[in-house]
Amino acid sequence: MPMMERPQVADCKGGKCWENGFASFTMKVFVPDNDLDGQTNNYGFRAPLLLVFEEEKQDMESAVNFAHNTGLAELAARYDSSVLFIYPTAEGGWSSCDSSLYADVIAEIKMIQVYKDGIVENFNFFTQTFEGFFARGAIFRADIYSFGKSADFVAKNLLKKIDGEYLWGPGEITPAMCSMENLSVMPDPERKDIAILSVGNSDEINKAFSDCEHLLIKDKAEYISDYDSFVKKFKMWCGKIEFEPDFDELNMTEDTGFVEVTTTDDNEFLPEKTPTHKVGYFAYYNKGLMDKGPVPLVIGFHGGGDSSMYLTYVAGWWDIARKYDFLFVSIENHQFVTAREAKQVIETLQTRYPIDPSRIYATGFSMGSGKTWDLYQECPEILAGIMPASALFPVYTTFFGKPVTDRLNKTVSVPVFYSGGEKSHLPELPFHADSSLERVKYVAGVNKLKKSFDDVSFEDKDDWEDPIWGIPGDKIEKFYDETRDATLTVHYFDSSDGVCRTAFASVSNQVHECRQHSVECAWNFISKFRRDI
Repeated sequence: MPMMERPQVADCKGGKCWENGFASFTMKVFVPDNDLDGQTNNYGFRAPLLLVFEEEKQDMESAVNFAHNTGLAELAARYDSSVLFIYPTAEGGWSSCDSSLYADVIAEIKMIQVYKDGIVENFNFFTQTFEGFFARGAIFRADIYSFGKSADFVAKNLLKKIDGEYLWGPGEITPAMCSMENLSVMPDPERKDIAILSVGNSDEINKAFSDCEHLLIKDKAEYISDYDSFVKKFKMWCGKIEFEPDFDELNMTEDTGFVEVTTTDDNEFLPEKTPTHKVGYFAYYNKGLMDKGPVPLVIGFHGGGDSSMYLTYVAGWWDIARKYDFLFVSIENHQFVTAREAKQVIETLQTRYPIDPSRIYATGFSMGSGKTWDLYQECPEILAGIMPASALFPVYTTFFGKPVTDRLNKTVSVPVFYSGGEKSHLPELPFHADSSLERVKYVAGVNKLKKSFDDVSFEDKDDWEDPIWGIPGDKIEKFYDETRDATLTVHYFDSSDGVCRTAFASVSNQVHECRQHSVECAWNFISKFRRDI
């Protein structure tokens, strides 16, 4: 069960700490001091979830000293993160536990943008209900450090597929890395892809790990160097081990920055409304790109409940920027940023990078799709094209339901490539909801499509000519994604001037997701367009 009251936070050596007892375990959390402004630039997606399974239960002072002495505190500080210490409440300790203990631990950890002292507050945007306080962490980067009895527990219970509470509901929560020191049992890993760090174990035990795909054997743990050379590579994303890109090896640059924007009168989202506020961003581009003259810009907006790095990594925008040689800038915490403030960010970026003003594009996933639509509605004159995904928000309001009124774009056509999941539980496509159909009708009017959606009624969807969009495009293409056994079906609609600048796409076998295959297809279409300046 989640914490319904915020735990008491105390000052401690080199940071802050707090503790909470759950039904099956106790958790101590140490949050080391650092120089990062994590509220402006959120490193949570990249931060390791450092889980220390204590062999014997320690007091808080001992746990904090352990974090400092091992270097785990330094690793957590790199990412404005925490070190979590776990000990079971069961009589008999670790020997009395099974994998359900790990599932219980993971269920109390969430990655939410706004946080303080290693604690997040989970407020359900859709139901408008408070769902408790949680420890902050990226559960797909669970790195477990275990010793003696707790290492035996890991060897016997966690080297296999484990299900539990994942990011958006039930799913696989298998750890990314397990460090086991001084084992006394013979491991028999079922999952060969889990990264294994074997420390101080016998040759016989190490031989049992020999079939593991990712193995580092050490006589003695060197936490920082072991992390840098081995541990940080891995994340367990949706049950599949994945590797982090090394931007230096890829000859890419990652910039971290922020823009101080003037708060607009319609910004009712800031926790504390001030005359100005910071908007953080991460920028990705190939080294040498800026020497080639004016460059295309894609500005990205993340989904609700995650951060800018989620859009960058999961949707693969960093890789598409590398492949097609453009500047990708992912905006942080855009839920506190209005469309006109996003325009200010773009204008400031133009003073920092040699951006081609005729090739400025916007993209976003879920809630970020809403922000992309906001730019289409309010600031179309700066855009060469947009690529929203997985959310057709209602028209005539911002994505938080505030009226656009006189700023609503009704005449300026902007190229659009929109995609949504056919199996989504949210309104992503016209056959999902009348509000989604309304958005399509709005785009059809602004982009002056030859085909009219005026007579398409949601109530008559069972009789639609096209079962998803109501009417078919002037041209239809299908693109198969072999990595997900899914097909992207694109309907291209011509405008009255004969130019095809509107593409509506759906993805089979997709729920509420944003996939690299889809956004790469979107870029291949949208990148053809330039804005007249």
